[in-house]
Amino acid sequence: MNHFVFIYLGNFLMFPKTLSGHENPVCLVLQWLLEKPLFVKGNTDGAVARESTERNCSLTPPYLPSTAVNTSLQLEELRVQMRAMNISAYIIPATDAHLSEYIAPRDARLAFMTGFTGSAGTAVVTLNKAALWTDSRYWVQAERQMDCNWELEKDVSISSVAEWLISEVPKGDEIGFDPFLFSLKTQGDYNINLDSSDRSLKSITENLVDKVWKERPSVPPDNLTRLPDRVIQRTWQEKVEHIRTQMGDNPYKPTGLLLSALDETAWLFNMRGNDIPYNPFFYSYTLLTMDEIWLFLHVERVTEELKVYLNASCEGALCVQLKGYDTILDHLKNYVTRPGVKVWIGTEYTNYALYEVITPQDKLLTSSYSPVLTTKAVKDETEQQILRDAHVRDAIVVIQFLMWLEKTVPEGNATELTAAEYVDKCRSKQKDSRGPSFATISASGPNAALAHYSPTKETNRRLTVDEMYLVDSGGQYLDGTTDITRTVHWGKPTEMQKEAFTRVLMGNIEISRTIFPSGTRGVNMEMLGRRALWEVGLNYGHGTGHGVGNYFGVHEWPVGFQSNNIGFRAGMFTSIEPGYYKENDFGIRIEDVAVVVPVQTKYGNNYLTFDTVSLVPYDRKLIDMSLLSSEQLHWLNKYYETIRSLVGAELDNQGLHEEKDWMLRNTEPFAEIGSSASVSSSSLTLIALAVAMLHNIV
Repeated sequence: MNHFVFIYLGNFLMFPKTLSGHENPVCLVLQWLLEKPLFVKGNTDGAVARESTERNCSLTPPYLPSTAVNTSLQLEELRVQMRAMNISAYIIPATDAHLSEYIAPRDARLAFMTGFTGSAGTAVVTLNKAALWTDSRYWVQAERQMDCNWELEKDVSISSVAEWLISEVPKGDEIGFDPFLFSLKTQGDYNINLDSSDRSLKSITENLVDKVWKERPSVPPDNLTRLPDRVIQRTWQEKVEHIRTQMGDNPYKPTGLLLSALDETAWLFNMRGNDIPYNPFFYSYTLLTMDEIWLFLHVERVTEELKVYLNASCEGALCVQLKGYDTILDHLKNYVTRPGVKVWIGTEYTNYALYEVITPQDKLLTSSYSPVLTTKAVKDETEQQILRDAHVRDAIVVIQFLMWLEKTVPEGNATELTAAEYVDKCRSKQKDSRGPSFATISASGPNAALAHYSPTKETNRRLTVDEMYLVDSGGQYLDGTTDITRTVHWGKPTEMQKEAFTRVLMGNIEISRTIFPSGTRGVNMEMLGRRALWEVGLNYGHGTGHGVGNYFGVHEWPVGFQSNNIGFRAGMFTSIEPGYYKENDFGIRIEDVAVVVPVQTKYGNNYLTFDTVSLVPYDRKLIDMSLLSSEQLHWLNKYYETIRSLVGAELDNQGLHEEKDWMLRNTEPFAEIGSSASVSSSSLTLIALAVAMLHNIV
């Protein structure tokens, strides 16, 4: 076999030789060099050359890996459109017109223009340059996917984008943007940062990227559906009347309510779609007044059955008038010309295009979240029960998955990717399954130290008994949405790993068992999840929890533990997910979903606590019992009793005997301090006295 090596003498590069010492023809060497661009990092003494997986734009010609996308044509065509609009730069965000967390393929404009497929970023194109801003999670990915038309800016702040624009755009020129893709805050932040620079934003409602994206995916043809009655407590008519009551009670007396977030319209009408990956939403807006309902969507996807369901053939207060999705802007403009109208919007999810046509300002009423989002956050009795039921079935999925790992990992037959595929396969077999609720985070060893890592062919690692493994996964079911994270070790964890895991568990338990007044905001109790870690100088860099929907988004605002979340009320569901991540070594996260429930206290009323509905035991070998308090041990044992009761019954129902045996072994009660299972010093004294008495009698 003809192996090549490079011999370095200072900066002098010798020709390759075969390992047998025979020289190769120079022509073959040159051909080989051209076909295999080589780079050496670090000390070159005795170095071995290797092929790079990232671009190198400093070479002549530039080196691009096979994963890079040629973007020259789309940039050229976009600049033609920019010149026609008389703008010197164009901003391309990574979102859609509903400011969604997950976007459909047809809204992936940033990926089309740059080749970069990460979930976060902003691109800017000028007449002679192009740049991408993204965070540290995606720097390597961007270097692999972008060609040398693009600069990579390792920042995500609007101030950084604005500084670059000021340096590249001549004074007096305009910077174009699609107002449908800007939130009110984003537009305001750009204005503030560009203020006094003699450069201004220009709102262009026709997206310029769409004009050059010749093969842009179309809207999915699937018909929209309504939820079956068995998962509904409130009809859409009841929901509409309830929201109208809130409009009437508002002291500012709005006449109309504009709903822009996709889950708002889906919730209001008890409908679902398939337009957004992992989320059962459909493209839509709603304009609700006290006596009219306008639903803006792709009308051709509404079946005759749905039209009857929506009372679409009449014009009364409870008749839904179906309008084309793209007519929302014109319809809103016409509505605000009526005398005496006032439109209520939630600023977190209303795009700037709709906001800027609601003029003058006295026709506008704003709040952070619409009354639909705040009402949806509190689940009714039916929603609470079916979401609990979905988590019982989902617990069986995770138990089957953990059992499978215990068998296959020691054999060396599991990887991050095969594990992710297996857990999805298990979920697909459960009743009412509608697929995963997000891309599974399947991470071993150092990959788990990246909090939001998802495996790819390039990063995929084999699972071994010598490393910790973190799996964060969830499912969409007709009756609920799930999200659960477990961290396990199949060998012998280090003392540091056990302590870190136990302190993460302590944080999870402390939040779960806390009692608090109704209306307490999550940000005011979030530190309970960190306290045990802080005590030894550890921490984590992500949020502690987020709302969860009923066959909706896995991240459901405005519930959670962040500063812009609303106060907790009974009936809300949230994740609780502290963690710890040791760079290049391991990662730990323990995530459960819990429902907020009333609790009786000795003196006060209107107090709440959390009831955990994720029902999968934690890895026993990672728990250091000496660190847990008696209250934490008691909570843990009560939790395991609940798993045995609820999951055990469903395992019996599904005839899964091996899985039940595994569950019972892993939910054995822990010895509690002061309990009959624990031998105290006083008990030892009594035993000693009894033995002595018996000895004397004998």
